[in-house]
Amino acid sequence: MPKKRSGGLRLALLVVLVGLLGYGIGILQPLVVRAPLVVGQDAVVADAAPSRARLADAGGTVLVVEPTDRPATLAFVLYPGALVRPQAYEWIGHALASGGVTTLIPEFGADLAFTGIDRAETVAASLAPGLRVVVGGHSLGGAMAAQYAAGHKDAVAGLVLLGAYPGNGVDLRDAAFPALTLLAEHDGVINPEGLEAGRDRLPPVHEEVVVAGAVHAFFGRYGPQADDGVPTVTRAEAERQITATLLRFTGGVA
Repeated sequence: MPKKRSGGLRLALLVVLVGLLGYGIGILQPLVVRAPLVVGQDAVVADAAPSRARLADAGGTVLVVEPTDRPATLAFVLYPGALVRPQAYEWIGHALASGGVTTLIPEFGADLAFTGIDRAETVAASLAPGLRVVVGGHSLGGAMAAQYAAGHKDAVAGLVLLGAYPGNGVDLRDAAFPALTLLAEHDGVINPEGLEAGRDRLPPVHEEVVVAGAVHAFFGRYGPQADDGVPTVTRAEAERQITATLLRFTGGVA
């Protein structure tokens, strides 16, 4: 009898271990195996200028959105938010095409921009040679873009932070380029203390604009986000505000 109980206990432990392993794999799989990068998926922008999107290789895959009715005068390298696919920001590229902007959205390892903070340098040199370069990003991507800008002040013409701020240790107070911070009025994700502290480390020429009624997830088309606020405007209205502000900022930099 004792042997039977011992065997049953081992079997029960084995079942538990297998269950835990399966649970762990289920959690880690989306982090390791990312969804395919799809061009044109949910990226339509009303009244957008003629533009095209394509995939290119520049030290890794990059989603390129460029105007087709005029030569580009500026490149915008956009770092996605944490665990967000580049295609979620393709709409921004189409929206900016009317301003002669080519938007370059790199794909990062595990969709985490801290795995390649300096990607903007290779991406811009390969896909936008000769153009002035604005760097920026959403959420974690914005923080990483600010870190890149701090280390490449002579190569950057502007910085755009979408629901983001410079991280601790990133000092841009002596930067000659302008910065734009776009914040969502009902952002429930951004850290208020970090945002306040980050303001003191931005370039002297800096503008902060609040997107009325918007939430953190409205900067990218990836659906609702945990802990975010409740929007009081439609996504379309929020995107109109975002587009107008980005076009004004990039137009002043080009």
